[in-house]
Amino acid sequence: MPTALLTIESLCAGLGIPDRVLNFEDVAGGRVVFGPGTLSVIGVEAATLGGKKVLIVTDPGIARTGAVGRAVSSLKAEGISVAVYDQVRENPTTEDVDRCVMAARESGADLIVGLGGGSSLDTAKGCNFILTNGGRMHDYWGVGKATQPMLPFIAVPTTSGTGSECQSFALIADAETHAKMACGDPKAAAALAILDPELTVTMPAAVTAHTGIDAIAHALETAVCNKRSEISSGYSEAAWKLLDRGLEEVLKNPGDIVARARMQLGAAFAGTAIENSMLGIAHSCANPLTAHFGIVHGQAVGTMLPYVIEFNESDPGTAAIYASLAGGGRLSDRVRAHLERSSMGATLSELGANEAMIPQLAGEAAAQWTARFNPVPVTSALLEEVYRAAF
Repeated sequence: MPTALLTIESLCAGLGIPDRVLNFEDVAGGRVVFGPGTLSVIGVEAATLGGKKVLIVTDPGIARTGAVGRAVSSLKAEGISVAVYDQVRENPTTEDVDRCVMAARESGADLIVGLGGGSSLDTAKGCNFILTNGGRMHDYWGVGKATQPMLPFIAVPTTSGTGSECQSFALIADAETHAKMACGDPKAAAALAILDPELTVTMPAAVTAHTGIDAIAHALETAVCNKRSEISSGYSEAAWKLLDRGLEEVLKNPGDIVARARMQLGAAFAGTAIENSMLGIAHSCANPLTAHFGIVHGQAVGTMLPYVIEFNESDPGTAAIYASLAGGGRLSDRVRAHLERSSMGATLSELGANEAMIPQLAGEAAAQWTARFNPVPVTSALLEEVYRAAF
């Protein structure tokens, strides 16, 4: 498919996706611009939002790809002053946000661009909270705790995973306790999300796999969580249809721009589903695995996902949704196939997790915020069973 014809409508043709989903009518914040090469509009869009001094928040790897340089050129062409903070780290902490705030203050930024993976977007959002409302990230743990307006924010994802570009939450870890704080506020959502699939082509294979599996987990957890609605379910189903096909294609041919576009659009749909519903215990169980054993988030959530699906199938309504999404066969087997082709089929024991810590892991997972939205109510004892199955 020629890139000029690569649109949301062309990618979703024949999939039965509602118009409101195709138009991102329920996205947090403002608009979504999609298509190969759309990074080039960032200068005009920033100017339209009133930006005169822009801070680009990114990581060292993205800074080396040329994407930052193209964004800077587009912004400067509109007479906008640009500063770059390129020290974002994976799983950003309060310390990362504080450093970004210093850069924003030094530059006098009046608009923030997050350019990169979920960590860059989260750091940019966290910076916006502190820069405009003061205090520290802990003050915004929860929903709607910012009292002052925030700077306009443009989100430009370079991975197809978190869907953070379509959410109003920043996920920031406490630098000392490592507790992950979900800080959400409608004012923190992106005024514009630019989805340019060309930016994802440079992703290493492992990053493509990990972020892709994370996006699939978002689609499948939002599809059944107890906060789901008709609106969120439309985005969940659309995300799954695109990701289920796109991940297999992109792993076979990493340069396939159509497959990359399916993945990026699917991740954004899944992010919109999260914003309008919530996740479940695959994510609750994954976070302690990352904290204690350093298992990459996508791997952790992917390893847990088939067992979580099988656990949740004890609820007939949930099982019916899973069966509908699978379209034949078992959904847990479909997920396992994706994990295998992504070289992510390892068990928890093979990943270096300590089986003796299962009771502690289960206790921590049960205390996670997302656990309360699982379609089947959970206790620490029940989560121990899910962990043991994954070992």
